[in-house]
Formats: sequence, structure tokens, C-alpha cells
Amino acid sequence: MAKHLCKASEAGILDNFIRRWMHKPDQILKGFVHKGMKVLDLGCGSGYFTVEMARLVGPSGKVVAADIQEEMLKMAKERLEGESLGSRVKLHKCNKNIGLKEKFDFIFVFYVLHEVESARAYLHELKGLLRKSGKILLVEPKFHVTKREFLEEVELARKAGFKISEGPRVMISRAVVLEHR
Repeated sequence: MAKHLCKASEAGILDNFIRRWMHKPDQILKGFVHKGMKVLDLGCGSGYFTVEMARLVGPSGKVVAADIQEEMLKMAKERLEGESLGSRVKLHKCNKNIGLKEKFDFIFVFYVLHEVESARAYLHELKGLLRKSGKILLVEPKFHVTKREFLEEVELARKAGFKISEGPRVMISRAVVLEHR
């Protein structure tokens, strides 16, 4: 079972003025998401980053917002409808695995890897979902994932066949970019 799972009942702590100040979606996603891209917001939660992704991909792009919790997907749907961006986004309910077959230009894994049952299996599945020229932005919270644990995740990614590079600065977080080798 997951070490820590942010429950839908705790989603309110994810959407507040402090987070909007610390984790600005446009700043974190710039350079990664562009018009016409097909992107995956994995562990989308209430859709905090999904909205900005939908704006960035434009009408010719597509976002798949995936989460294991049905309640989180309902919150994301409501948020997207409020922004009139729902037509650009497909909601997907994950089970034990991600359960998608399509390929993506960009995959966003924000505060998620520490929540899954097997990071190794998850990373292998992610590799199969990423286009050869695609990138994954992996971000983990310093308050749940120690530096040692994060380095272990990075090593698992390397063993899964990813090339690792430094990610953008994200407040109270550690980030790396994963690409096919």
C-alpha cells in the first residue's frame, strides 16, 4: 500500500493562497508544455495543474488528467468546467497501475511517486507511456520524501532506463526531468 495518500477530503489544503504563491503552475510548466502537445497530469488531484496544462496545450492539444481517487477526478472536472476547458481534458481513473496505452509528449508527476505501491513498476509503466522525444517532470515534497528517499527514486528511474537531468526549482520540493536514453 502507499506510504502516504492525500485523500480527497484533504484537497482543501492543496488549494489555498499559500500554494498559489509557492507553486505557480505557469512557472513550473513553462518550457515543458506547448500548443498541440499531448500531456498527462498523473495524480491530478483536484486539477490544480490540469487547468494550466489545458490552457498551454491550446485547442489542438490534449490533456489526460489521471488519479486513483474518483472524488479527486470529480473536483478536477468541476474546476475545468468553471474554466471552460473541459473539452481539452480527458479524465482517467487509475487502478493499481496507470492503465493507459497512449503515448505522451510530457508527463507531470507532482507529489505522486512516494504515494504508489511500487515506484519501480510505476516508473517502468511511465517509460512505456512516454514518446521517444518526451519528458517527465518528477517533483516530490521535501516534507514527505527525504533526500535519501528521493535519490533512491532517482536511481530507480535510472535503472528503468531514463536519462536524468536537473529539474526546475520548485519551492519545498525536489525535482528532476526524466527522458528516454
